Amino acid sequence: MAKKIFSNFFFLFIILFFMTQCGQDTQLRYPETRMDDIVDNYFGIEVSDPYRWLEDDNSEETKAWVTAQNEVTFGYLGRIPFRQKINDRLTNLWNYERYSTPWREGDHYFYFRNDGTQNQSVLYVREGLDGEPRIFLDPNELSEDGTVSISRLGASNDGKYMAYSLSTGGSDWNEIFVKEIATGKQLDDHIQWVKFSGISWKGNGFYYSRYDQPEPGQELSAANEFHKVYYHKLGTSQEEDRLVYWNPDHPRRNYGVGTTEDERFVILSESQSTSGNALYVKDNRRPGNGFKPIITGFDYNNRVIDHINGRLLVMTDHSAPRYRVVLIDPANPAPSAWREIIPESENVLRNISLIGGKIIATYLQDAHSRSFIHDLSGRREAEIELPAVGTVGGFSGRKDDNIAFFSFTSFTFPSTIFKFDISTNTWEEYFAPDLDFNPNDYETRQVFYTSKDGTRIPMFIVHKKGIELDGNNPTLLYGYGGFNVSLTPGFSLSRLILLENGGVYAMANLRGGGEYGREWHEAGKQLNRQNVFDDFVAAAEFLIDNNYTNPEKLAIQGGSNGGLLVGAAMTQRPELFKVAFPAVGVLDMLRYHLFTIGWAWADDYGTSEEEEHFHNLLSYSPLHNLEYGVHYPATLVTTADHDDRVVPAHSFKFIAELQRKHSGPNPVLIRVDVDAGHGAGKPVSKIIEEHTDIWSFMFYNMGVQPIY
Repeated sequence: MAKKIFSNFFFLFIILFFMTQCGQDTQLRYPETRMDDIVDNYFGIEVSDPYRWLEDDNSEETKAWVTAQNEVTFGYLGRIPFRQKINDRLTNLWNYERYSTPWREGDHYFYFRNDGTQNQSVLYVREGLDGEPRIFLDPNELSEDGTVSISRLGASNDGKYMAYSLSTGGSDWNEIFVKEIATGKQLDDHIQWVKFSGISWKGNGFYYSRYDQPEPGQELSAANEFHKVYYHKLGTSQEEDRLVYWNPDHPRRNYGVGTTEDERFVILSESQSTSGNALYVKDNRRPGNGFKPIITGFDYNNRVIDHINGRLLVMTDHSAPRYRVVLIDPANPAPSAWREIIPESENVLRNISLIGGKIIATYLQDAHSRSFIHDLSGRREAEIELPAVGTVGGFSGRKDDNIAFFSFTSFTFPSTIFKFDISTNTWEEYFAPDLDFNPNDYETRQVFYTSKDGTRIPMFIVHKKGIELDGNNPTLLYGYGGFNVSLTPGFSLSRLILLENGGVYAMANLRGGGEYGREWHEAGKQLNRQNVFDDFVAAAEFLIDNNYTNPEKLAIQGGSNGGLLVGAAMTQRPELFKVAFPAVGVLDMLRYHLFTIGWAWADDYGTSEEEEHFHNLLSYSPLHNLEYGVHYPATLVTTADHDDRVVPAHSFKFIAELQRKHSGPNPVLIRVDVDAGHGAGKPVSKIIEEHTDIWSFMFYNMGVQPIY
């Protein structure tokens, strides 16, 4: 007993010592940030923007500022006594074999495999399901630091060629290359300046979407305008590619092209935001005909699955906020002529697959998956019994396949691949990971709590079995709440650090997401955006009121739109949280639409160019709602130098203002990753490093001693 008391006392001494040294007092020295006298006038209201110079990511002054901020941040993090132990545990957790769901292209099956801590998963191919696998493409060989990643794949319908796009440093910019599947031979085809694009084959070539080459130095920040669709013929140069479609009258619209499995129909999708799209179709059996409108306007979300006997099978929320499936005759596409195959139900239709002469429909019921088999007339034949309450990762298979594959995961169920027999509605485990984790040690529950306006909000809560709910557990609350995105149960290696240490993980399904369809989304967008923040705050209050945690042990986390969520919550209710992690966040709501693809988010946010939306945006914009003398939570802002989705200027300006106005002992820091982007394609080494710093920062500022 004496030894244990001494050990606890010694650890407390170490923590107190390092808190003093690392700046848990007011002595932490932040870099000086120059302030300019820049003032914008919005509808008679003057708004200062003293850090606009930080929007120039190419300036030497900005680069020096980033270096200085990182020196302070990594100096702080480097002195946390248990940081290396957390890193060792994460590295050990990550070191297990992982597979993706396999899919068939001609006579070959493809899948991704990672042997454990490889920075990027490797693409393998095998002839048939029982053939000897061989490496088809190893992105780890394309860069020393693992920052080149595979973004998109597209195989020719004859199974001869695989086109693939690569991203460097996490950027949304892609380059497309082509290899022969049978031999692995690299072809000379090379396409640049591709962005927000699929790869859809027709004949001896494929469709893709791109922008014009940006001005030098503006690659990661300039507004993306005049999206264009091209057709590339194998063996030719990019300069010879045929321009298929663009609209010079509407520079801020995006276009994507897909083909049906048999290449009969070419589908053109047009959008002007992240929600709603128009559809056009071209029937290749009728040479000379151009694209014909099928669904016009941008009020609804529409996706062509394939065609059945010349009629397009479409999943749509037109006249069905929770989606339905219809057949549309291209010769008579009026909605009154649509034939409804699967009607709207009480649950949200999330995905449709056409496999083995059947329609497989996956729904969300209170944010978890349920899947059903239908015949081609839409009659429901059976439910697919899933392994647990969790998330289906999608069914892979073709129209004439009797065998499909799907992945399944949950908070305590690592992603597992299942082989599914369509004719018998039975599945068997195809690949299950073997990692240092016992799911029986943990439990998940779903609760429903009441938000400020009385709306009932679901939330998942995960923790180790048997922990004492004494109001003192370190807790991480995660949210997103926007863009019709649904948060569903999923396994996280990083999260085990929290759970192993007696912590609680909570994920709230906020309005603005897609968990309950269009109405749920609309209840949290534009002028209703405050509902999202109220839902998040109510989730925190529920966790406190029900003795999961207290404000000194509660952290909040979110990325991108979720970074906005965290920024708004910590500025509106700073006393409610001990730690805040706004990641790659949209934090300057008055200027977000001026950079890269930001203009496309206006459907969710509105813009400062309209007076009504300006006042609303100003009311919650995290950058503009920081106040002098407030004790804000310990904050670690995370961003990356190659983020050309949400440009890092958001995070730069926010932390500069936070460091200027914040009062109290909590550190407020920024961690700027190098050669990384918005998140996709980030190498494993960088993921482990980032999560090491997140958990170290959280535990340290909560006074939690990890068990390692």
